[in-house]
Amino acid sequence: MPLPKPPTKRADMLTAEDFASQPKPVKQTKSSATRAASAKAAPAFTQPPVLELVKPSATTSAVEKISASTKAGGALAPVRADKSDSAPVATKPSSSDAAKARSGPATGSGTMRRRRMSEGPAKLFVLDTNVLLHDPMSLFRFEEHDVYLPMITLEELDGHKKGMTEVARNARQVSRDLDQLAADMNGSQMDPTAGIALAKTGHVEAGGKLYFQTNGMEIHLPAGLPQGKADNQILGVVQALRSQHPGRDVVLVSKDINMRIKARALGLPADDYTSDKTLEDGDLLYTGVLPLPADFWDRHAKGMESWQQGGVTYYRVSGPMVPVFLVNQFVYLESPGATPWYGKVIEITGKTAVLRTLKDYANQKHSVWGVTARNREQNFALNLLMDPECDFVTLTGSAGTGKTLMTLASALSQVLDERRYTEIIVTRVTVPVGEDIGFLPGTEEEKMSPWMGALDDNLEVLARGDSSAGEWGRAATNELVRSKIKIKSMNFMRGRTFLNKFLIIDEAQNLTPKQMKTLITRAGPGTKIICLGNLAQIDTPYLTEGSSGLTYAVDKFKGWPHSGHVTLARGERSRLADFASEVL
Repeated sequence: MPLPKPPTKRADMLTAEDFASQPKPVKQTKSSATRAASAKAAPAFTQPPVLELVKPSATTSAVEKISASTKAGGALAPVRADKSDSAPVATKPSSSDAAKARSGPATGSGTMRRRRMSEGPAKLFVLDTNVLLHDPMSLFRFEEHDVYLPMITLEELDGHKKGMTEVARNARQVSRDLDQLAADMNGSQMDPTAGIALAKTGHVEAGGKLYFQTNGMEIHLPAGLPQGKADNQILGVVQALRSQHPGRDVVLVSKDINMRIKARALGLPADDYTSDKTLEDGDLLYTGVLPLPADFWDRHAKGMESWQQGGVTYYRVSGPMVPVFLVNQFVYLESPGATPWYGKVIEITGKTAVLRTLKDYANQKHSVWGVTARNREQNFALNLLMDPECDFVTLTGSAGTGKTLMTLASALSQVLDERRYTEIIVTRVTVPVGEDIGFLPGTEEEKMSPWMGALDDNLEVLARGDSSAGEWGRAATNELVRSKIKIKSMNFMRGRTFLNKFLIIDEAQNLTPKQMKTLITRAGPGTKIICLGNLAQIDTPYLTEGSSGLTYAVDKFKGWPHSGHVTLARGERSRLADFASEVL
């Protein structure tokens, strides 16, 4: 069959005769057995099928019919462009299908709102003031459930908005969010039954509504609870709401333990605010260390590659353990009668991982400013602290595990010996363990010096290690070390940018996730940040092991190629301190 004539001008279309002269594929209906038999008997070379174009008139009429029936409000009737066409039929979903779609998981690309898991009515959460002051975004953290704010909560919120503290900033942020939510009321009285959609300001994850207390409620509390106290007024609101909505779950949310105890004593459901918790159990925190099974090399020997570069041995392995690995995670293999092997995961590509041997800082030849590793975890920590490609390091562990000493030794080595960083900046949260002693005189560094007793103790240990320099030499070394260490207050960190600094954040377990984000985002080019803390010694109110900023940072940074974490398990302070930490 001759080919159609070539076009005479650009964007020229085929004529009707040329289009009709194209061969039409013959449609056959065969069973699966007949198709399989014909496929076996077909010759090696077959004529490729020609695609049949859909007639524009039929397509247009089908679309018009569907749109017309949709506008009319009726069910979408089966409409076909051709009787022989096997396209799926557009029909209106039934009520059971809609229920399945609501209860099923959200699929597809992009960010989609989480579907309601239960078919019953949404819960109504009554928020205490301390929840809003603790997390200013708590209004939008209850998914499809509704939020109720008593009027006394707004009064208390107004009383905390003045000042420069973190609580005052949170109160002002909550007030701005509430103002945006109620911006379109235009002076009209709010309908207490309508509510305000929480998603109207762009928080699509919040599918519920916000309700305010706009009228008085009849409260029946025991005589022992004074009516003038704010906590008791909130308890009365919860009790009244339960009587007004008998078929709905009304729950009080408060960070105050005594408030929850009183609510449960009155038979009212009360829960803690847990949306800010990174982990429910502190034992599930990422440790950064993974022991390998005894048969690891036998199970991963197939296809394994090994090479040496710069005095370091690399292994490329593939096997069942690879999906468990994370980048910059330490692995070790210790078996009786065999030499222990220590390594670090440096790369994960598909189903393969690259392991690299570590530098042995337990050897005196590899000491860092006179400090050597005394156990396995300390060796892992020094490998992270001395790695120039690791920009963010978190070290956790109990008292006496050597966190501050190793960090300060590695900082002095890289600032004074290797000149990798220009200076050391040390900061910490100023939360007293006992009663506060009041204002401290002097400059910023003089005010911070009582909080830096651990820094001074470790500097004495590092300076005492150089016994060959003599008294004058040690004094000169101390002056040089002091000139390279700057002690800064955390209150003045906002807006700063650190370039080529070695930043040490001590007692990081007392930071909130928001404060941790503020500090980490201060890092400029060439800056390394070290976070030290003991999650068993949290002194900040309303913070737990699961909601601490240190836990938040460890969980969010795990697996990033330029960060690392090690949990130090063994104390090296003294036998007295080790025994006291176990029995006291």
